Formats: sequence, C-alpha cells, structure tokens
Amino acid sequence: MVAPAEREVLTWETFGEASRALAQQVADSGYRPNIILGIARGGLLPAATIAYALDVKNVFMISVEFYTGVDERLDFPVMLPPLLNAVEIAGAHLLVTDDVADTGGTLKMVKDFCSAHVADVRCAVIYEKPPSVVKCEYVWRRTARWVNFPWSTAPPLNGRRTEAARAEAAPLRNPG
Repeated sequence: MVAPAEREVLTWETFGEASRALAQQVADSGYRPNIILGIARGGLLPAATIAYALDVKNVFMISVEFYTGVDERLDFPVMLPPLLNAVEIAGAHLLVTDDVADTGGTLKMVKDFCSAHVADVRCAVIYEKPPSVVKCEYVWRRTARWVNFPWSTAPPLNGRRTEAARAEAAPLRNPG
C-alpha cells in the first residue's frame, strides 16, 4: 500500500485546470486533432474536457485493462470489447488521452494499434511517470509518486445505501 505522504492528490478543481492547460498545450503546438480517443476509464474525463476546450466533436473510447488495483497489474495490457473500429479512425489526426502514463504499456499498445490506421497520433496525459516507455507530447505534470484521482479514490458502490447514508447525503442534493 502507498503511504499518503508518497501520493500526489488531484482534486476536481485542479483536474479542470490541468485539462484546460493540456488543451492549451495542444492548441499552442498547432496540432489540430479531429478525433480524441480516451482510454477507459482514466482517460475518459480528460478526453471530454479537452474535446470541449479544442471544439473537437468526435470523441471515441477504447477500453484497456492493465491495472487491477494499487500497484497490481496484469503482465500486459489487454484491449476489452467493444474494440475500436479501425475504419472509423482511418486517416485521422488522433489525440489519445489518459490520466497517467505510468509504465506507458497501455499508451504504447493503443498508439501502436492506431498508428497503422491514422495520419498521425499524439498523446496527452495529466501525469507522466519517469518509467513510462511512451513519452507523451502533452503532459500537465511529471511525478514519480502514486496519484490519487478524484474519480477513483472512493470505493465502488456495490449495493444500496443504508438509511443513514441516504440521510447523510441528503444535504448534497440539488433542491431545485
């Protein structure tokens, strides 16, 4: 388990700033993607926010499993169905997004798969770690620490809430 002092914590507010900064890097570079491909699940939110910032209407996703828990991963990344349709991305200027390039294995698999079908492919990540085999063109921050993302720190909802939990959440509801 990673000690809290050894973690980088990304808040929702900082995520918004990071996404906007990544989009600005893309715009400043002159790159004009016509498809943004988010790697599920961590790359979906960056894909959406960057797509809005760059006014890109075509947002695709690809689901890849590599990490199964904190510091627990498969031997190699695996694409999960439904698989990306290569015909739909043919000739595209593709921007691949993910939350973190840790080992870079997932990004490498996706880039290698897409490279055979697109005009060009570039990557944007919120965090890039030193051991990553893929060096992304657009990086918000580099770190060697474990990163806590706001969308993945709470445990999954695996059942109905208790009455006490509903009462506790009641003040959070929108009154309108």
